[in-house]
Amino acid sequence: MDDALVRAGRALRLAVLIALALLFLIPFYLLLRNGLSSERDITSPEWTFFPHELRWDNVHELFADTSVPFARSLLNSALIAVATTLGTLLLASLAGYGLARIPYRHADKVFYGVLGTLLIPAAVTFVPSFVLVSSLGWISTLRGLIVPTLFSAFACFVFRQYFLGFPRELEDAAQVDGLGYWRTYWLIVVPNARPVFAAVGTIVFLGAWNSFLWPLVIGQDQSAWTVQVALSSFTTAQVIRLHELFVAAAVSILPLLVVFLVFQRWIVTGVERSGID
Repeated sequence: MDDALVRAGRALRLAVLIALALLFLIPFYLLLRNGLSSERDITSPEWTFFPHELRWDNVHELFADTSVPFARSLLNSALIAVATTLGTLLLASLAGYGLARIPYRHADKVFYGVLGTLLIPAAVTFVPSFVLVSSLGWISTLRGLIVPTLFSAFACFVFRQYFLGFPRELEDAAQVDGLGYWRTYWLIVVPNARPVFAAVGTIVFLGAWNSFLWPLVIGQDQSAWTVQVALSSFTTAQVIRLHELFVAAAVSILPLLVVFLVFQRWIVTGVERSGID
């Protein structure tokens, strides 16, 4: 009787997980279904599970469309996301390590000041940031899209919480060997903090790739467009190209899926070790 209940419970959990997985996959199915359909199949009032004809030429049409430089937008988004991720990891981890380990009587005040920036709405700093970037001549440049977003108070908080629980014995042994804070950070702390680096890096990468408002305002020339800005250009007041929009959305999420699948096991581990409840 007990074995039957256990098997029934497992079967029920499996059925629930399968149902949730199917619900999760519905948006991806719609992207692929509509991306390989004609405009007529997309807007037809008679819904079909598969389009009447799979139009693989839609992918070629997307990259051949001269009005929307989608390949260039993909490259820009990749450069911005990678540079933002690496810069944020470097700056936030250094700040978090300094606040957690380097003796300084005002360290807590500085930390609370960094946390206080999280309470400031992004709309408050948007205009001053734009004026600063404009005065530097960084409009429609990768510098203007990357530099203002490099530091993250949230990432600094996560790193500080992690480094507070980092084994001091390893650092003490490094100091006995004559290593200072800088070399201890690079040679001892960073190699042993890969889970939190991977977790924070994944979160930052996803945020940078999906960013829309700042790239829309700063990337005024087509040469500086990102993927999200390019996607918005397929639906304008003059024309709506649904098949290109859907196939472009499907292509744009492929890098995110790869990054998430590669680093997903580090996300939970890194957050757990950072001490966030």
